[in-house]
Amino acid sequence: MDFPSFLTSLATSFLIFMVLMFLFTWLSRKPGNVVVYFPNRILKGVDPLEGGSRTRNPFAWIRECMSSTEKDVINIIEIFHSEQSTSVFPELQSVALTCLFIVLVLGILVLSGIILLPALLPVSATDVNIKSASKNTTSKGTFNDLDKLSIGNVTAKSPRLWAFLVAVYWVSFVTYYLLWKAYNHVSALRAEALMSSEVKPQQFAVLVRDVPAVPKGQTIKKHVDSYFESIYRDEFYRSMVVTNNKEVNKIYKELEGYKKKLAHAEAIYAGSKKGGNGEGTRPTTKTGCLGLFGNKVDSIDYFNKKINELVPKLEAEQKVTLREKQQPSALVFFSSRVTAACAAQSLHAQMVDKWTAIDAPEPRDLLWSNLKIKFFERQLRQYLIYILVALTILFYMIPIGLISAFTTLSNLKKLLPFIKAVVDIGALKTVLEAYLPQIALLVFLAMLPKLLLFLSKVEGIPSESHAIRAASGKYFYFSVLNVFIGVTLSASLFSTFKSIQDHPSSIITVLSDSLPGNATFFVTFVALKFFVGYGLELSRIVPLIIYHLKRKYLCKTEAERKEAWLPGDLSYGTRIPGDLLVITIVFCYSCISPLIIPFGVLYFALGWLILRNQALNVYVPKYESYGRMWPHIFLRVVAALILFQVTMFGYIGSKKFVYAPFLIPLIIISLIFAFICDKKFYRAFCNTALEVASHNLKESPNMEHIYRSYIPKSLCSEKPDEDQFDDALSHVSRTESSV
Repeated sequence: MDFPSFLTSLATSFLIFMVLMFLFTWLSRKPGNVVVYFPNRILKGVDPLEGGSRTRNPFAWIRECMSSTEKDVINIIEIFHSEQSTSVFPELQSVALTCLFIVLVLGILVLSGIILLPALLPVSATDVNIKSASKNTTSKGTFNDLDKLSIGNVTAKSPRLWAFLVAVYWVSFVTYYLLWKAYNHVSALRAEALMSSEVKPQQFAVLVRDVPAVPKGQTIKKHVDSYFESIYRDEFYRSMVVTNNKEVNKIYKELEGYKKKLAHAEAIYAGSKKGGNGEGTRPTTKTGCLGLFGNKVDSIDYFNKKINELVPKLEAEQKVTLREKQQPSALVFFSSRVTAACAAQSLHAQMVDKWTAIDAPEPRDLLWSNLKIKFFERQLRQYLIYILVALTILFYMIPIGLISAFTTLSNLKKLLPFIKAVVDIGALKTVLEAYLPQIALLVFLAMLPKLLLFLSKVEGIPSESHAIRAASGKYFYFSVLNVFIGVTLSASLFSTFKSIQDHPSSIITVLSDSLPGNATFFVTFVALKFFVGYGLELSRIVPLIIYHLKRKYLCKTEAERKEAWLPGDLSYGTRIPGDLLVITIVFCYSCISPLIIPFGVLYFALGWLILRNQALNVYVPKYESYGRMWPHIFLRVVAALILFQVTMFGYIGSKKFVYAPFLIPLIIISLIFAFICDKKFYRAFCNTALEVASHNLKESPNMEHIYRSYIPKSLCSEKPDEDQFDDALSHVSRTESSV
């Protein structure tokens, strides 16, 4: 990439961001758009434009974000807990955790940049390696002014390399210090959230899997009850045995679908009466596939008929499910938080594949269809998924490498000579060089998250939040191995394959020289992510357009309009790995090309500002996992740090600097640091500490209410048979489709 292309990339990305930001400030002040830009405030019952400051000052949102405290972000009021109750209490939500992570990274980069920029830039700029050996230029002779500011301008064996070696130590120790403080801080926040005096159903429940074979003459319910009652006696409340709800959920979803269609048809009919026609026009529908084929019938009568047919069918299936489709898993409820915490951490059987107990996720978070999977099957699935993911990473590296190699204009002109006349046009060439590789890479990566989440659920993981954490880890390693390492190596190998073929021993030199040469690619990659990505997130142009189209053409009832603007939660499984990829890139290039540090700071500073705005005004959390993502974030930051240290060891070594082995102890220190933090903090994130669980509650828990909060809607009959159905509730479960 030449210098004009680099400037074009940065300038156009910045221009796009400014346009999107001004669109946000203008559109968010329109009363008709408040449900898109302030859904969280609306659900809290707060006036979105309270005080009028937003209508008078287009940048009031920035002041609001800057003045809000950490508590303001953490104390997000949860609206959708269950139909039976609305829960309001402080929680360590995913958005708040992401804000804490961004603050951590900002601290690392700012403290690193304070030393690295004034120290390393003069050391690089005052050497003469590029002038004396043009083959070492980081941009093949077209980017000399910036080449001088990288380690590529430092000659081999130069004592100046000491500055870069010491810089690696500085970045590493800054990271150790801030990571330790952050882990300690998040641990305290988790404890504070768990010590809440409010009653939370999941703190009184334990998920028990691998229920052994039932003795003859007993039901699973009696087997579970007798086992836990004999151990916990007075504190045991009752159990809820998992069942296979596939069929009942299917009927329930069909019934709810017809109820929505009926409400929609009635709203259309009521609207037709207001149009001047006193009788109104009754809507019609076709009875065939998707309402597009078949006989035309009166919609209201048809939907009422379908509802009347499905209600008794649902009630019959509920009874069959509750009695005949029980699975070897259960939720066990206790009247004490301490007892539940003890039970979740205890070994209940001599064999580990029987009576496996863990903390129960909250009702919204459970993946019910995975609860029946037995212990050894879960282990086998886990190893098979790991192998499959490893193979996927390896095979994906091939197309990633091809994208990296083929989307450079020089390579495209070699492969497709007929486009030469078009791409040689000055303005077009500049734009294509600035954006083509980065856009191709971002589009290709967008295909991955759903695949990785599906694979994580196949492992047999019991909760949605755990599956997202697992998918997030897979996506991070996938991104690092394919984007960072794949792009760095494949571009160089593709362009220098012939010279490596002639001189195989030159591969180390070629790969080390490729690192500075790809710095400009990653600078523009990071700039594109934060300017365009954050601009789209802030402006919410796509959700705004979709909402207004639905509101005008599809939504007739208030429920449909609300469903059209509900924003959902932060995309945790992709947001965190994306940020971790950026910190990996900035880490690895912080000493090679220190100019990347300001771009990293800008990325995370904008991310902090925009994410805080979205946390206060937009996102509605789906569930609460009390910061359990943090240990995974921590380990991946350490992994990025170790990759940085290994990269610098290899690169400084390729410069024939005899003191490069001084970096080896630093890698060992990183491993020891991760081990110590794991031993000190991790256990408290896996289980609830008893000193936390013993904190006093504001009121005595309503155990029947806690128990029923886990009952799915598909098993709650409107007209139950009291004698039979009440007993069957002890056997209740649900699959993820009913969550």
